Amino acid sequence: MRRALPWLLGTALVLGAGVAVAITPSNTATTQAFLVHGDADEAATGRTLTAQVRDASFAERITVDDGEWDASGNWLVVTVVASAPRTEVGASIHLATLVIGDRTFQASERPRTSLLGADLRVGTDTVGMLAFELPPDVDAGVGELRLVTGYTTPHLDDVVVLPVSLDDLPSAAEIDVTEPAWEWS
Repeated sequence: MRRALPWLLGTALVLGAGVAVAITPSNTATTQAFLVHGDADEAATGRTLTAQVRDASFAERITVDDGEWDASGNWLVVTVVASAPRTEVGASIHLATLVIGDRTFQASERPRTSLLGADLRVGTDTVGMLAFELPPDVDAGVGELRLVTGYTTPHLDDVVVLPVSLDDLPSAAEIDVTEPAWEWS
């Protein structure tokens, strides 16, 4: 037994070290954003943003309401209802991405009437549109709309994640991306 004791202790130390390595988070995991997932029918609330997808549709062309700008392509236009949950300081969506599988698309900043950068209020919903220019082959599947109040994906902060099903969405020849508007419930 005396000869086996060092082997047993050595084996226990090696197993303990393996367990410690396996459960220790990576360097990137310790600074990642917290994903706050919502459902298709209800709003998700993070620290700085409350949001819900109201509607989505494809369009062959998008315009802005004064007719000064338009673009053709495979556009996904998502109508979002958003508000500030606690404070209006810095309350606006500055980064909106759509993740479909392993591909990520950023909301276009070209339509100046989109929800990007619109001021959000506490207790008052703002309804606005986000436009994503997608490749022609993207027209089905399930995506995640990720909304952030900062200009980059935050570290150690939250990201509101809302599901968007692209299957069976209506398609229009043209959609007018209207100015965000307040909505009282």
